[in-house]
Amino acid sequence: MTAPAPATTRERAMSRLRGPRLRLGEQAFHVLLLASLAIAVLFLATLLVYVVYQGWPRLDARLWTNFPSIRRPERAGAQSAIFGTLWVISLTALFCLPVGVAAAIYLEEYADPKRWYNRLIEINIQNLAAVPSIVYGILGLGVIARGLGFGPTVITAALTLSLLVLPVVIISAREAIRAVPNSVRLGSLALGATH
Repeated sequence: MTAPAPATTRERAMSRLRGPRLRLGEQAFHVLLLASLAIAVLFLATLLVYVVYQGWPRLDARLWTNFPSIRRPERAGAQSAIFGTLWVISLTALFCLPVGVAAAIYLEEYADPKRWYNRLIEINIQNLAAVPSIVYGILGLGVIARGLGFGPTVITAALTLSLLVLPVVIISAREAIRAVPNSVRLGSLALGATH
């Protein structure tokens, strides 16, 4: 007859959790957690119902066809905000994506990590990813809007947002390039692809 194997720590913990009775303190804590969750969900549902009830009559074509108006608030819309957002996001993608992807390809495929300037570029990308967004806003206001003379325009907003997003694009593209297996790279080179 063989002796049963000793239970591991995890198995012992799981058997305690599966026990039919929880201690009184654990039951009370569990009830309090569920009550807190129910109250939060109830308040959120109430807020959403109120917002939809109050705003439903205004959800029509006037929202995107009319400009904001103080004189006629019943006819006011959000056309400038909607189209301004679309312009800023489009220009940000136009400025940021080609530069970020090209920088990632250069740093992953062509850059010599032993060169001082490549190490400097990598350190700066890592440091720029940690800078708070308010610093980019101040930089955009001071340098791009006032220093370069663009003023408070869509281009100023797009350039500032591009500076904010550029380190994230470079780091994400580098990770995507690193995820490609070396066998796929060698196979494509064997089939005639260039580096």
